[in-house]
Amino acid sequence: MLNDDQLLRYSRQLMVEEFDLAGQEALAGARVLVVGCGGLANPAALYLAGAGVGELVLADDDAVELSNLHRQVAFRGKDVGQSKAEALKAQLQALNSDVSVQAHTVRVDADWLDREVASATVVLDCTDNFATRQSINQACVTHRTPLVSGAAIRMDGQLAVFDLRQPDSACYACVYGDGTDGDLACSQAGIVGPVVGIVGTLQALAAMQVLLGNPMPATLRLFDGRTLSWREMRFHKDPACPVCSRR
Repeated sequence: MLNDDQLLRYSRQLMVEEFDLAGQEALAGARVLVVGCGGLANPAALYLAGAGVGELVLADDDAVELSNLHRQVAFRGKDVGQSKAEALKAQLQALNSDVSVQAHTVRVDADWLDREVASATVVLDCTDNFATRQSINQACVTHRTPLVSGAAIRMDGQLAVFDLRQPDSACYACVYGDGTDGDLACSQAGIVGPVVGIVGTLQALAAMQVLLGNPMPATLRLFDGRTLSWREMRFHKDPACPVCSRR
């Protein structure tokens, strides 16, 4: 039951027909795992905390650097040198003290992900390397936990939702394969701040749609920041996928 302050805080989204009180209660009861606390996670976590998600679990082993600040908008100059997970937690709690936030300064591995994904309502992959993405996907497939995947480099972004609660859902490996080659870091290729912000914001919206119980199409969305345009590609479960075909 929402108190008076919460009714006022969330009043604008409670007015939205597709959201209303039932949607707010669904958010309040959710546990969202955010892996990676950089450019994608900053806007995603801020919007989820602002919206009233009950619990946010953050994981990142990195520290804030000066070169992060042009795109990782939750951080401030005073945060340079601090743990990204802890610095992001502080911003989220300052925004909304109703939200429970856990910060883990850890390089996630398969065992850690298996434990945390098991109790998550939805997972946001906000990482920047294929090895970690594959481990996240494996844990989500194992526990049938919805996965919201985002990526951005240079002026290009990608977004996909894998609702692994559904038996016919594709997984990340169905679309990208199960390899770990091809990483290209922002430090090597560059990134324009608003591009990663666009994708991270949409990750938050997609996660909210999942929490509200709205079906999300099996679509890979590709953003081109040069032309401000989107392309969409439908994808399907791969019956020979080495990750999810025998789950």
